[in-house]
Amino acid sequence: MGQNSSRHRFDYSPWAFWSEAGPEEHAAQSALQRAWLAERPAYAFGVQCYVSALASVDNDQLELGDRSYIAAGAYLTGSLHTGRDCTINPYTVVRGAVGLGDAVRIGAHTSLLGFNHTMADPDTEVFRQPLTSKGIRVGNDVWIGSHVVVLDGVTIGDRAVVGAGSVVTKDVPSGAIVGGNPAKVLRWRTARPESAVTGATGDLAGALASFADNARAQAGQVLSRCFDAGTDGGIFIDRPGATPTVRAQCDAIEIADMLLGRAPDQLPAARQLERLRGWQDPTTGMVGPLLPDGSQRAPEPTLFDEESGYHVLCVGYALDLLGSAFPAPIRVVADAEAADILAHLERQPWADSAWAAGHWTDILGTALLWNKLADQSHQSVRSDQSSQPSRSDQSSRSAGRSGAHEVLFGWLLTRTDPRTGMWGLPRPSDGLLQIVNGFYRASRGTFAQFGLPTPHPERVVDTVLEHARDVRFTRPERQNACNILDIAHPLWLTRQTGHRAEEVETLARRLLTDALGHWTDGQGFGFQAPPPGAHVPASSVPGLQGTEMWLAIIWYLADLTGLEHVLGYRPRGVHRPEPHPGLHSPGVRHPGYAEHAPAS
Repeated sequence: MGQNSSRHRFDYSPWAFWSEAGPEEHAAQSALQRAWLAERPAYAFGVQCYVSALASVDNDQLELGDRSYIAAGAYLTGSLHTGRDCTINPYTVVRGAVGLGDAVRIGAHTSLLGFNHTMADPDTEVFRQPLTSKGIRVGNDVWIGSHVVVLDGVTIGDRAVVGAGSVVTKDVPSGAIVGGNPAKVLRWRTARPESAVTGATGDLAGALASFADNARAQAGQVLSRCFDAGTDGGIFIDRPGATPTVRAQCDAIEIADMLLGRAPDQLPAARQLERLRGWQDPTTGMVGPLLPDGSQRAPEPTLFDEESGYHVLCVGYALDLLGSAFPAPIRVVADAEAADILAHLERQPWADSAWAAGHWTDILGTALLWNKLADQSHQSVRSDQSSQPSRSDQSSRSAGRSGAHEVLFGWLLTRTDPRTGMWGLPRPSDGLLQIVNGFYRASRGTFAQFGLPTPHPERVVDTVLEHARDVRFTRPERQNACNILDIAHPLWLTRQTGHRAEEVETLARRLLTDALGHWTDGQGFGFQAPPPGAHVPASSVPGLQGTEMWLAIIWYLADLTGLEHVLGYRPRGVHRPEPHPGLHSPGVRHPGYAEHAPAS
């Protein structure tokens, strides 16, 4: 018994390994880590790390900073990124998307659960319902005691202490000492921050709440201002004086959903639904653009008609918000072979116009989503019928069977630049703008929309933060909705890493303050920020596109600062933060989806 205990001493007391173990044990540990690295390309170990052979390590991604260790009996799954000097002590459970800063010490028998099950459907067993994952972020110099449970979505600030046996269900402020079930602030390890006195987040929270109340009160006015009652029985336009567009109908539906929780009041919801479904071309599955009189041009049968491509996103999600879907598959994608998809990906201008390439990729990913959901629906209906599938069933079933998903994700994963975490190259004319904006579009329609982890997430953070220092695009008067959304979303998408979290939050607070100042009472947001002078360019005139995009931007920035609850709305359309819930319907799998045990 004594010999066995001595043999496993460092498995259970790994903090002593590099100072007290002998050369043979050091060599054995190094060999074990090399074996891990050879088997798992997504693993990385800093200097003097230790991983016990008695730990159950089954991460998709694992990055241990210098002098960090995993002790015996620990159970790890999902994505874990740690800074230096972090400890995963005996029998600790770390699952889901978890990011630790520097010097995070976690006691034995503690559980960090960065995912959860939903339970919205009382008629479906909980373990069959979709998983959600917001991730857990832990700052620097944090001590988490033994037998603690930290639930999904929690952020623990720098220099915080979590007492033994606590159940942490909400964010822990920096410098706080918390304890209990649910955990509450008991006292302060550091000087009590002013924000704790003024109400968790100070003036910014008040400004956000005031903005949200104001936007809701004025939503009807904003929508009515952009409604043309004399064209085609009533139709939305982006801004007064503009001609009707497909996107304007969709932006109106998204704005009303966020601020009012219903379809726009200017037309019956059934009429809006009928119009959107009727616009889909049955031959291509695409939605052609509108002409000035409100009539429609047929889309080109290509991947993708330049004027029709974005309609795959905006019409698809507008229909989704109205509780419906495209009546037919996106046929130009359903009919494409894997070789066609690969050829088009290779043909995109990634090197010199990464945004255009990302735009194309976003459309492809979203078309695959709608086709997959349509295929799921047909299969579900067919499973309830005893008759043989009809010709139409067989046609729908072919959606997504060409290997397009695998080609798309495989291409993106193998072509990511590990230096930036993105695709494409900087340009002398606009620095990192193209690759950051292109990353947002490409990742939105693929990794984000399908709920898959992005490759090299910490490099993404580094690249976005570097780009955000380019005042050509981030000074308040130079901001536009695309450029700020393309900063906010990638930082939100990679937030679970905890990488440079303080810098990310500082940037988010600054951009959030700027964004609130772009609102015009009774009119909403322009795409471009209001100019400092008297002349107002067309891009700065408030309209539906700018309003929809800035409302989503404000949500993402607020969530990065822990203030999203103040807004009282959440994007559910093109800019929804979660992957589509239909992807995780019982019995249905999608590329990269993996079964997980309940978070309990």
